[in-house]
Amino acid sequence: MPERAERAERGRGLGLGLALLSAFAFGGSGVAAKPLIEAGLDPLHVVWLRVAGAALVMLPVAWRHRALVRRRPALLAGFGLLAVAGVQACYFASISRIPVGVALLIEYLAPALVLGWVRFVQRKPVTRAAAFGVVLAVGGLACVVEVWSGLSFDAVGLLLALGAACCQVGYFVLSDQGSDAGDDAPDPLGVIAYGLLVGTLVLTVIARPWGMDWQILASSADMNGSAVPAWALLGWIVLVATVVAYVTGVVSVRRLSPQVAGVVACLEAVIATVLAWVMLGERLSPPQLAGGAIVLVGAFIAQSATPAKPEPVVARVSDSGEELSPSGTAA
Repeated sequence: MPERAERAERGRGLGLGLALLSAFAFGGSGVAAKPLIEAGLDPLHVVWLRVAGAALVMLPVAWRHRALVRRRPALLAGFGLLAVAGVQACYFASISRIPVGVALLIEYLAPALVLGWVRFVQRKPVTRAAAFGVVLAVGGLACVVEVWSGLSFDAVGLLLALGAACCQVGYFVLSDQGSDAGDDAPDPLGVIAYGLLVGTLVLTVIARPWGMDWQILASSADMNGSAVPAWALLGWIVLVATVVAYVTGVVSVRRLSPQVAGVVACLEAVIATVLAWVMLGERLSPPQLAGGAIVLVGAFIAQSATPAKPEPVVARVSDSGEELSPSGTAA
């Protein structure tokens, strides 16, 4: 119906807008976190502050959707472990060792890795275009890390960024869970709230925040020669780069799909690279910039390619009323 189609189109438009806002919000996390890390905070402590602060903001939402703990415990635990704790811990640890732009470009192999999940875990066919996109993204990654120079970047930092990419696959897959369940679908805000709470519990054990130097938050951090209050950077990380980013991101996946949202999310790498260039003075070489563009193009092709579908089997009915097999014999 035209009215239904119009509503669907509006929903997709809203989903696209939310995905763009999420990409911008997530993209600004690294440029705010790196000055705090360079000021003396451990990367895991910055992650803990980010997730715990966001969990505190979302606590009223968690209470409102407390029934989710009984209905979808596995979803909440998985979202907290992978989409919150895993992604943030690996990413923040990686940017303490390698440039923000490089870490994000590696992390955004995730849209291509989603195809691996579809093909080898869900055992669904994928198109040749999707496979080509994955190969293209890996080739672009080789340019980003400049493999011809003997892997000049910190190997541990690269592995951490790749770990963030693997965890981000869980973010896209889990964000879409229950989207086709109608009224019984888990509320995305509730999933985010409990994911943040689970992530806080996990990160508290790992980061041990009681050993953190809290005085750093009362001082200033250097951002490319400018002194910025540490609390202001933390406020941006918690409110914008976490709460706004996760809420808009999960809702956009529900309105679009993991594949389409993954394509739009690739813009986060572009946004983060530009912000790191302007605000932190991190500059990438021409081959790295070209490789980054190839990574994004490859991820776009891989995610936007329509999955291959088996030919539908249509049963025919003979003149006598018998159902016939596809070959035309009586079934």
